[in-house]
Amino acid sequence: MIHVAQTLTALVAVLHLWFLVLEMFLWTTPKGRRTFGLTPEFAQQTRTLAANQGLYNGFLAAGLVWGLWLGEGGFAIRLFFLGCVVVAGVFGAMTVGRKILFIQALPAALAIGAWLVAR
Repeated sequence: MIHVAQTLTALVAVLHLWFLVLEMFLWTTPKGRRTFGLTPEFAQQTRTLAANQGLYNGFLAAGLVWGLWLGEGGFAIRLFFLGCVVVAGVFGAMTVGRKILFIQALPAALAIGAWLVAR
């Protein structure tokens, strides 16, 4: 079960690195606009806000990688950052769109469950 927990945690970290790329670098491109359903004008007007949001996603990914790197000693760190992802995903689902619950919160919740079972 530990391998499942590690894999799920790594997947969540990779997802958040991808969110960083989308929000910081691709926001105003056709790929970024299509992903988030934005008009060119709105994407341009909000690009600084999106870049800030992307940076936070990068911090979440860094925290998860740090927790994995620490091995057994990183259990609390992994749970903290996964918990942050769940909270962000639930909030995003409530305020932006329900699919965020499945894209962001669910993988993190599954990783938390796997870590708790593996322990």
